[in-house]
Amino acid sequence: MTKNQGKYVDGFVLVVPKKRVAEYRKMARDGGKMWMKYGALEYKECQLEDANPKWVTFTFPKMTKAKPNETVWFSYITYKSKKHRDQVNKKVMAEMDKKAEKHKNMSMPFDMKRMAYGGFKVEVSS
Repeated sequence: MTKNQGKYVDGFVLVVPKKRVAEYRKMARDGGKMWMKYGALEYKECQLEDANPKWVTFTFPKMTKAKPNETVWFSYITYKSKKHRDQVNKKVMAEMDKKAEKHKNMSMPFDMKRMAYGGFKVEVSS
């Protein structure tokens, strides 16, 4: 691994209604700034483009049960280690809690119940 590559990754898959993509993009940009401010090595938000490759049978749209009026996103944040992730996330969550107080009635631009998340230890990297 090179010096800047993370050894731990938080990964997310979520569905965003097409009519709320601009709102989600703004939220993602703000989130990226916050995670990077507190020490994340990398922050990526990726909108699905190649939804139905011919060589695979189970796709992200099938997995998420995305409707025609929805987009699928894959997002990830890299860290030095799980411990580093926990330290960064503690700071991010504290700032988010403060912001949530100001915006109590703000709705998320995606369905939180349809978001998949996991913390992953990097096993192979090139």
